[in-house]
Amino acid sequence: MSDILYLTSMEPRSGKSAVALGLLDLLAADVEKIAVFRPVVPDSNQPDSNQPDPIVELARQRYDLEIPEHDAVAFTYSTAAELMETSGPQKLIEAIVDHAARLRERYDFVLCVGTDFTGPSPAVELDLNADLAANLGAPVIQVLSGHSRTAEAVSTALREGAAVLKTHGCEVLATIVNRAGPEHEGLAAPPVYVIPDLPVLAALTVAEVVAALDGTLLSGDGPALQREVDSYLAGSAYLQTVLPLLKDGMLLVSSGDRIDLAVGVAAAAVSPDLPTPAGIVLTVGHVPDERGLKLLEPSGVPVIAVKADTYTTLHRLEGLTGQLRAESARKVAAALGAFADHVDTEALRKRIQLAKPDVVTPHMFSAQLIARARADKRTIVLPEGDDDRILLAAEELTQRGVADLVLLGNVEQITAKATQLGTDVTNVRIIDPLTSPWRDTFAKTYAELRAHRGVTPEMAYDVVGDVSYFGTMLVHAGEVDGMVSGAAHTTAHTIRPALEVIRTLPDVSLVSSAFLMCLPTKVLVFADCAVVPDPDAAQLADIAVCAAETAVKFGVEPRIAMVSYSTGQSGSGVDVDKVRAATEIVGARHPELPLAGPIQYDAAVDPTVGAAKLPGNPVAGHATVLIFPDLNTGNTTYKAVQRAASAIAVGPVLQGLRRPVNDLSRGCTVADIVNTVAITAVQAQGATR
Repeated sequence: MSDILYLTSMEPRSGKSAVALGLLDLLAADVEKIAVFRPVVPDSNQPDSNQPDPIVELARQRYDLEIPEHDAVAFTYSTAAELMETSGPQKLIEAIVDHAARLRERYDFVLCVGTDFTGPSPAVELDLNADLAANLGAPVIQVLSGHSRTAEAVSTALREGAAVLKTHGCEVLATIVNRAGPEHEGLAAPPVYVIPDLPVLAALTVAEVVAALDGTLLSGDGPALQREVDSYLAGSAYLQTVLPLLKDGMLLVSSGDRIDLAVGVAAAAVSPDLPTPAGIVLTVGHVPDERGLKLLEPSGVPVIAVKADTYTTLHRLEGLTGQLRAESARKVAAALGAFADHVDTEALRKRIQLAKPDVVTPHMFSAQLIARARADKRTIVLPEGDDDRILLAAEELTQRGVADLVLLGNVEQITAKATQLGTDVTNVRIIDPLTSPWRDTFAKTYAELRAHRGVTPEMAYDVVGDVSYFGTMLVHAGEVDGMVSGAAHTTAHTIRPALEVIRTLPDVSLVSSAFLMCLPTKVLVFADCAVVPDPDAAQLADIAVCAAETAVKFGVEPRIAMVSYSTGQSGSGVDVDKVRAATEIVGARHPELPLAGPIQYDAAVDPTVGAAKLPGNPVAGHATVLIFPDLNTGNTTYKAVQRAASAIAVGPVLQGLRRPVNDLSRGCTVADIVNTVAITAVQAQGATR
């Protein structure tokens, strides 16, 4: 197995950061401890300048890498030049190789990201990167920009770059032509991959505008600061002249005393019929008074004050490009989606010679989950289409190709809210249950399904107008593969329609839940922690069997521990007897499943305690599926483990239904929604047992 990889660009502005992010996502599925290493970075990125290297910081934040900033960077251009001047270039190479060697001792894999080609000479830097890769014994992935280049020019540059690397004795695993156009598609013959140009990656965010102009933020913060600026508008005319020129994502730059323009443009963000600006820059050091600021605040549009005049401000913004940063969700999703769509990651993984690990970290589990969802894309309905978090997650899910989505709600309201958030949902289908032609059909079906409960067609028509019921009917009709709800609705509002319409599998008596508990080095399945308050022995056995199937679906080898306050035959009483009876039922129904019960939690997960309390049992100390006797025990335990062990709890995953429906917490984050949709998509891939 390889433990090091060198990523080098052939020139400036090749989009190396986006490729590095794609490689990190590939590595995260298989590698427990990753280090990102920059041999030489620009002086402005040195730690004591309070400007950490963007690539290192992106990797550290997104993947929770343990490597400190000072360990991730060996030299700046100035310190590298000083060492070469005093001791020669070989001394620099030796120092970088020594630095990397120390990282290789402490981490499972080192991704070396070469220089940014902002030094004195591109030719010198290309030779330096080739020398470093050769001396590190690192296979190379080279990145070349196709921006504003003909296919012939790109082909020539590819040959020249490959020749330089070969001369230095480097092994080239793959070449990525980044920022490419349609004319470069013919170059895509592995190991050459072509990734299209994504203008969003080079766009400045409003937060970057604030930093670039050394501005003061007067109002507007949070997600609005991460919106990309698509264009600029100089505000020098009357409002009635400026408004027709306004576009979505435009940044107004105007004199600070033109409060009329600022208020008018901010008001446009509130109107569903007008474009939503990215932000407003007020120049010449003039700050509106308190009354003016109160007029600007309701829109949520960021308002920035700068000291320079309007012309100077626009001139400073001209030519600036944005960075790929962890907090820019749209850029990250776009970069990861493009990499996954245009690079054969499985072939590249084999070329890097990544071995399958014995451990599974939370990031590895998440990366594997997303990859599995992408591999066999399904359609998932999200009934709460007007929720901000749902819209933000929908953009990320579609950009990364995790699932096709359907949002429910008023089309105009959802579209307007997406525009105000700066999210792109043009590739998401939006259905209004109240006006959909399916409402009549669904009402007829629901009335037939619930006739035994006295539901009439008129009652059914009202019921299926509810987004949760309409979404469930879409799943039942096979129009979508699964549903995720609960960001704004209760668990009952999500589960009740599924129980009434989709119903349980033939050999399952109830719907239950499981949490995928992502511990630092492994994933466990806990059930039931969210749905069934006090199951009897037969129901507990059903929960165990369903949880074992859930484990298999998500790559966890099921070893079932039926948890109780007693291990083996050491205790008696109603509660432990229920667990003992459930264990016998599971064993009789599925003798092939590794099983232990009753067993105490410590004996289930600790090999030493397990060997002492239940010697010879293969599950004791090695359990992966833990079944709790009641909801009180399960919910308390999962939360205790989540906090005490810094575990990530993914779920609850509903189990036992004929088709997948999953519930979100009302406090869920965008990341929670993304993971739950991916889980639902994976469940849908094997929905029929």
